[in-house]
Amino acid sequence: MRRLIVLLFAILGVLAAEETSAPVLFEGKEVFVIRAGVPPFTAQRRAAEVERRLDALAELKKLPVVTILPLPEQNSYALVHGEFLIFLVTSVDGASYEMPPLMLAKKWSAAINRALAESKRTHSLTAYLTGALKSLAAWSAFLLLIYLVRFSFNWTTGFVERWVQKQTTERQARGFSLQLWQRAAKIVLTILKLAIGVLLLFQFSFVLSYTFSHFPQTANISTTFLDYLKTVFGGIGSSVVQYIPNGGVVIIVILLAYYLLSGLKLVATALQHGDLTIPGIHPEMAKPTYQLVRILVCIFALVVAFPYLPGSGSDAFKGVSILVGVLISFGSGSSVGNILAGIVLTYMRPFRVGDRVKIADTLGDVLEKTLLVTRVRTIKNVEVVIPNSAILGNQILNYSAMVRSRGLILHTTITIGYDAPWRDVHQALIDAALATDAILPDPRPFVLQTALNDFNVAYEINAYTDRPNEFEFTYARLHSNIQDSFNRAGIEIMSPNYFALRDGNTVTIPEAHRPPGYTPPGFRVEP
Repeated sequence: MRRLIVLLFAILGVLAAEETSAPVLFEGKEVFVIRAGVPPFTAQRRAAEVERRLDALAELKKLPVVTILPLPEQNSYALVHGEFLIFLVTSVDGASYEMPPLMLAKKWSAAINRALAESKRTHSLTAYLTGALKSLAAWSAFLLLIYLVRFSFNWTTGFVERWVQKQTTERQARGFSLQLWQRAAKIVLTILKLAIGVLLLFQFSFVLSYTFSHFPQTANISTTFLDYLKTVFGGIGSSVVQYIPNGGVVIIVILLAYYLLSGLKLVATALQHGDLTIPGIHPEMAKPTYQLVRILVCIFALVVAFPYLPGSGSDAFKGVSILVGVLISFGSGSSVGNILAGIVLTYMRPFRVGDRVKIADTLGDVLEKTLLVTRVRTIKNVEVVIPNSAILGNQILNYSAMVRSRGLILHTTITIGYDAPWRDVHQALIDAALATDAILPDPRPFVLQTALNDFNVAYEINAYTDRPNEFEFTYARLHSNIQDSFNRAGIEIMSPNYFALRDGNTVTIPEAHRPPGYTPPGFRVEP
């Protein structure tokens, strides 16, 4: 028990000494430590006064020498330079160090002389030139290191690319396998870049601190800069360590979601390019399906990681979450409808990007289709943005769908009189179609007689084309060629109308109501 009390008092004495101790700093370096105060001055005030007087001595041109002046009546020793008092070593100071005051005075005077001599040396022209040369050498070495690192990285990049190309060539890697090799090479080079960046950052901080340490005006900055780096990175490290229990879950969720999405994107790209085939998923469905899956993965990752986010349980976080949810609920009614319509259109596959379509009254080429809207460029070069919900509620005419297998049939109708032989009309129409650019010779154009009218016959020419996005120009050329073909055949395209001249009374008045001996009057023709 007695030993425990003694140890307790010893610990309290050490703690009290640490609280009352004050280091004497000169140009950023510690000269000695004052462990006791002399009433009415505390140790901190005594240290500050010594620092002020040392700064005054450092301004002298000649090197000052500190000597010891005994003061027997006060049982103290004065540290002086000539008549200039620097510090008074008392018996209290000797007791704090458990040594005689004279021995402590000698120790401190020697420390002060060394500090003043070092100050004179570092402030000399020779010291400045030496520091400048050393700093120049350090920065030159740093720049050389940057050059060597850059050269080595470029060489390594080329070596990795050549090695990957050799491996993929020998293995005959194609499509999905080729993308895996390229992605692995990219990951290796990225890790190498990060390592080089960390290395250069620490080398830069070292060279900067080394440069500052050679000049007395910046020596303190050097120490402060290193301390700043230690404080910043140490604080970050401490925060990360404290947050590991919760942050580790968040990091794992983020990494899993990231690599899962990267793998899904790789698969989607392979599906889109036809390098990979999955039953039920067409190439044009790969990208929209990936977008939907990405949204679901992100939502799931957010739900899992949300409880582990900093401040997720605070009232402010909850209030912001509720506000965001209310805003989304009020403002996303039509957006949700368009998104659902976009999903339905994605899997219905009524058209692709680039197809010539007619949606409601809009005729044009599909520029882009997203989950919200579809962009169509009309034949007059006007871009029309159509909400997906409007598309889903209207009839869609796709002029490009059958072109990929059988071709689009263009047709136009003319009426010719009965006096023209129908075989000649058929041949003239077919010749005009075959002479038209963008009309396919196979399958061969054909003619349908769609009506036998009172005064003429309706002939419809049907011809195949594989350019649905140009059919308005094809129609224009076809009509021009029809005129030329019929002119060469001597067939008049203008359809005749026949008029019969007769007595209207004979038709409209019943015979019983006509006068006796009625004859229809004749026509009088005057020149």
